[in-house]
Amino acid sequence: LRCGMRTTKCQLLVTSLCVMLLGLSVATLSTVTHYGLHFTLLSNISLESNSYRVIHHAAFYFGICLSMTLILAALLSSAATVRESQLLTAMGFFCFALAFCGLIPAACWRYTHSTEVEDSMMDVYDLVYEEVRRNASSFRRHELTAIHEAFLCCGKRSPFGDTANVETTTCPSRQMRDAGQDCLQEIRDFLKKHMGFVSTLLGIAIGFTVYGMILTSFLWFSIHFSSNLDRKGKYILR
Repeated sequence: LRCGMRTTKCQLLVTSLCVMLLGLSVATLSTVTHYGLHFTLLSNISLESNSYRVIHHAAFYFGICLSMTLILAALLSSAATVRESQLLTAMGFFCFALAFCGLIPAACWRYTHSTEVEDSMMDVYDLVYEEVRRNASSFRRHELTAIHEAFLCCGKRSPFGDTANVETTTCPSRQMRDAGQDCLQEIRDFLKKHMGFVSTLLGIAIGFTVYGMILTSFLWFSIHFSSNLDRKGKYILR
């Protein structure tokens, strides 16, 4: 029992360190997503039907809460390993379970609504682009120019006729206008890479939370039975 307990404690310490780094990675990715230029440009555009703004803020708050839960689970598990405390071990297990309950719906949403974020971002660009195309003096022209500069693209393939006038006034340089990169495709490619990082991080986090729950539960039982064995054969004179 003592040998198994020592092995579990070593594994839990290593797992806690990895979970701590994982929590910091989730916090960093959430911050980059929330304050990154590519995302804030589309989120800050004032439109009545800007559905991306809701997703943008929800992803940030969820990521911060998840990172705090993972870091707390790592700290509690490390303290429980050092002090061999059943209470701290139970609290560490609870934090791992809480993170797992948040990760599973997030992973399911990621795969069942894989195109929702992409569609909402491209819808914002479409609305801004078409408004500028209909009214060249619109204040949206500055927002469209900023999007072109951020994504290094120029206009889109529009079925509504000639768009050369829009691209001439909103593309940041002649070289970019000559390249003629479709902004919808650029947004799709950029988001595909970003969501790849998110999916990888979600998969790793689910694996570590499950392993953390297994180790903390095993350590709790080990501490419980070990303390009972230490008391076996000892009596208190009343």
